[in-house]
Amino acid sequence: MSDTNELSGKRAAILIADKFQDEEGVETTAFLREHGMEVVTAGIAPGPAEGKYGRHTVQIEHAVRELDAGTFDLLVIPGGAAPETLRLDADVLAFTRAFLDAGTPVAAICHGPQVLISARVLPGRTVTCYAGIRDDVQLAGAKYVDRPVQVDGNLVTSRKPADIPAFNKAILELLTGVVAEVGAEE
Repeated sequence: MSDTNELSGKRAAILIADKFQDEEGVETTAFLREHGMEVVTAGIAPGPAEGKYGRHTVQIEHAVRELDAGTFDLLVIPGGAAPETLRLDADVLAFTRAFLDAGTPVAAICHGPQVLISARVLPGRTVTCYAGIRDDVQLAGAKYVDRPVQVDGNLVTSRKPADIPAFNKAILELLTGVVAEVGAEE
């Protein structure tokens, strides 16, 4: 796309905890910022969070209990081992439910749908995820599909880091309503 400010004036919250999948935690954030979106890092408590493989450290700016989901246009949930921690926090689950209940876009990749499972927002949805949690999303009432990206209404899901280009493209399309051009790198 030629316009890199399509998302100017929009805000995203990205859920971060220690052991987030490094690339999923930073590449989508960079992509959204490149397209003009303000991205806020949120978690259980402010402070540094180290990626699962130690390739990236992200500063969590806000505890989700301090934030109003209604002031955001998107929630992103990276995978790795972080969702195992995030899904145990009642404030994270309430924050996540608020997005889906309001019809605001939510994007979860890899193990990110574990937060959606615990928030009890998957019944009747069609999603993809890391194959290792396929049975979990099905037991939570979702239909599982094995594809790089799945969009079901306001919910975007992807399987793994290799799917990040398709994941980012689907998020951009959902937020702008415009089909994005697929570059050679995607």
